Amino acid sequence: MSRIRNFETLVFEKLRRPSPTGKVHRSAFWLFLVYLAFGLLGLLPGSGGDLCTLVADIALLALVPLCLILFLRWIFGHFLRKVRNRLILTYLLMGLAPVVLFVMLAAIALYIFSGQFAIFAGNAESNAELMKLAAQNQVFAMHVANSLTTGKVPKTISLPEAKDLLAAGEFADTRLAVFVDGHHEALQPAGLNASDLQALPKWVGAAPFQGLVLDHGQLYLRAVDTAMAAGHQVTVVSSMPLEDEEVDRIAAGLGSAMIWPSSAADLNDSKDGGIHVRVMGEPPAHAKAGTARAASVDVPHDAIVGGQLPPKQHFYDIPVAFYGPLAATDWTTGKLHPHGANLTMQSRPSLLYARLFNYQQLLNASNTMGSVVRDVLIGIAVLFGLLELIAFYGAVRLNTTITQSIRDLYAATEAIDHGDFEHRIQVKRRDQLAALSQSFNIMTASLARLLEEQREKQRLQSELAIAQEVQANLFPQGNIRLASLEVHGFCLPARTVSGDYYDFLQLGDDALGLALGDISGKGISAALLMASLHSAVRAYRFAGEELISAGTVALATGGRTASGEQELECGELFEEPAKILSLLNRHLYRSTQPEKYATLFLAHFDADASRLTYSNGGQLPPLLLRSNGTVERLDRGGTVVGLLDNMVYEQDSMEMYAGDILIAYSDGVTEPENEFGDFGEERLVDVVRRHRHLPLEVISGQVMQALRNWIGAQEQPDDITLVLARAGRMEG
Repeated sequence: MSRIRNFETLVFEKLRRPSPTGKVHRSAFWLFLVYLAFGLLGLLPGSGGDLCTLVADIALLALVPLCLILFLRWIFGHFLRKVRNRLILTYLLMGLAPVVLFVMLAAIALYIFSGQFAIFAGNAESNAELMKLAAQNQVFAMHVANSLTTGKVPKTISLPEAKDLLAAGEFADTRLAVFVDGHHEALQPAGLNASDLQALPKWVGAAPFQGLVLDHGQLYLRAVDTAMAAGHQVTVVSSMPLEDEEVDRIAAGLGSAMIWPSSAADLNDSKDGGIHVRVMGEPPAHAKAGTARAASVDVPHDAIVGGQLPPKQHFYDIPVAFYGPLAATDWTTGKLHPHGANLTMQSRPSLLYARLFNYQQLLNASNTMGSVVRDVLIGIAVLFGLLELIAFYGAVRLNTTITQSIRDLYAATEAIDHGDFEHRIQVKRRDQLAALSQSFNIMTASLARLLEEQREKQRLQSELAIAQEVQANLFPQGNIRLASLEVHGFCLPARTVSGDYYDFLQLGDDALGLALGDISGKGISAALLMASLHSAVRAYRFAGEELISAGTVALATGGRTASGEQELECGELFEEPAKILSLLNRHLYRSTQPEKYATLFLAHFDADASRLTYSNGGQLPPLLLRSNGTVERLDRGGTVVGLLDNMVYEQDSMEMYAGDILIAYSDGVTEPENEFGDFGEERLVDVVRRHRHLPLEVISGQVMQALRNWIGAQEQPDDITLVLARAGRMEG
């Protein structure tokens, strides 16, 4: 396969064309090579050359549809790539195609109408000939009846006036038959006798008859009239064989005509009322020059042809050929066959137009009605042509406006792609394309604004990342262990930075401070207030260390001043969380906005006494899970911190035994909800109870997993902060 591909690539590189990629393109390429190769081999003489020629022809037949597919692809891929060309094709499909179809329909309808009119005119002429024959036959019947008024039937009936009437003219071939009381009577002169009418068929009665009859395979125009004279019934039959001269008279002014009797099979088939259409072709051997006959190979030998098709007067004066059946009566049985005979007319539109408006007669009468109709039609055609030109000009103008708008849009997109967000499309119209251009201008302005906002957002995100890193450094790094207490905490912000706060403050080797708080609000403002609260708590802690150190020096030197006593009291400050909360409340109230506040839980753990002293400033009460499974709530304290001034907080203390676990948490732990409700304290305690003997990191991980399962695919609603402290001293 690789060699074949390399060969294809080499050939198309020589032709400076891209290599074929699709199956159709590659198949067409190889079929073309096969066609060329076997076409050249087909020039060899003998059967081998013939076989190669056959293979080349088969390859060509297979190549043609593939080339058609490739051509259509090229049309759609290159010619129709531009909107202008697509619009032109759309106009052609929507405008020209219906016109072409309508013109084709009108031409087909006109052709059918012309053919039907020619058949109608031919039938009308044959009926006119028949009516003339019937009128003459009625005169003959009255004459014969008058000759029998004496009541005696002569041996021969004399019709001397018939000889002069039938001697020349259109009735020259007419023959008569007279029957008195059903018996055939001879006529004088003898040349008037119809030798083929020796007896009346049984179906002939007293009613007159006229029509085209089929007698022993020959067509006749016959008329039958019956009269009563002196008690005798006189029947006169006029019979004129249908020959070329009669067809000439029928086709006069119409072109050429051909009439032939139907065969016995056709008569049987005509019982179902079907129509048998034949196509016009060359005239038979006995027809005149310029006439026409049916082109079927099985044209009856007894076809009667007459008339002549004149030369065309205009380029559109094409021959019009049509077929129509003729009703004929079987002379033997009297049965009327709707398709007893066949009439084919070949004419021209000019002849039919003249016949329709009786053109020659109107000219003779100095009447210009036909010319007026023709001129009106020409005027309408010219008017329609002008309207079509106006419509074409309007379509070109409309196409120009559409393509110009698209070019402007394309140029604008390229400008935007190169970073020119100041580019604007000049809008001069008030159509939908102009509205699209205006929308593009608005979109460009919006893009410029959004890019500026994006840059600002990226800057803020960068600053938030720095703030997140700074805040992460504010939280305790790693776990802190005392001899009888281990602590662990974590905070998971709902956003980039958190408004929750927790801290561990180690006060020497035998004491530890715990802090957990929740700032009102979320985001940057809450994080800034959290940092302020963190700094304040740390400041009081380190201030306490300095005061304790200064008080110790004063005691060593024996100084017991009032100032020294005050310093000792400040040094013991952090051992009383209620006082710290009061100081923090005053600090936040005076340094923050009125709507800003915090909930804060502070605790001091004395490792020597294994005693926990705490105060709760509006924080969700921490839970103390005893080793025996009971739970105590640490709710002694007061209201939130920073909302009201001069607040006093209470504190409480309790002893922690080995295995007791302190659970301090923010509302982000217990308040997440799903369709079953809040996560709640009970589930929190249950998770901790089930894993209480595991490391605190594992317990907090289990709590977090339970929270994730509870929340599911929902977004984390609030900051999640959890602090765990487990005592290691056994109850004594």
